[in-house]
Amino acid sequence: MANSDSSTDPSVIHDDDPSRRDVILIGAGAFAAIGGAAALWPLLDQMNPDASTLSLASIEVDLAPVEEGQAITVMWRGKPIFIRHRTAEEVDAAKDVKLNDLPDQLARNANLADTALATDENRAATDKEPWLVMIGICTHLGCIPQGQAVGSYKGEYGGWYCPCHGSQYDTAGRIRKGPAPENMYIPPYAFTSDTKIKIG
Repeated sequence: MANSDSSTDPSVIHDDDPSRRDVILIGAGAFAAIGGAAALWPLLDQMNPDASTLSLASIEVDLAPVEEGQAITVMWRGKPIFIRHRTAEEVDAAKDVKLNDLPDQLARNANLADTALATDENRAATDKEPWLVMIGICTHLGCIPQGQAVGSYKGEYGGWYCPCHGSQYDTAGRIRKGPAPENMYIPPYAFTSDTKIKIG
């Protein structure tokens, strides 16, 4: 008598057995996916920042040599950073300015909320009001204002003067006169000790 077991009958097709065609399709699909990823990787990788840019993501600056009334300029991410150790007179002059007298009443401080007002307290270093740290670029057309070097012209307000189109900033880096629409920006920074700051 014939055996009725279909497992040995070659004419019966089982759906759970992968056919040779399925194996070839899976292999070809996997090969195409790996090849596509390998082809896209150089295109995606070139969009990453350069290693030299990443190395400047943050910098530490020693402020110990900067005496009262002096200023230094350091580079951070390709931008000049103005650091000024303001005198008591410069701090008082900045504090005496009324917000209504400012063309731009926002602090433009990356360490504060976007809506923070441009008081001297919101522009100067927290708990270290003589120190002012700013991105030294005029907000009109991107020129570098004068006022960092001893004896350079600082404008009518004793801060910085942009020689390109005459914008004038006060001792808190706020625009007071000229075509610049905004105050100079304050970068993200923090004091890591009494004499050192980390920018970025």
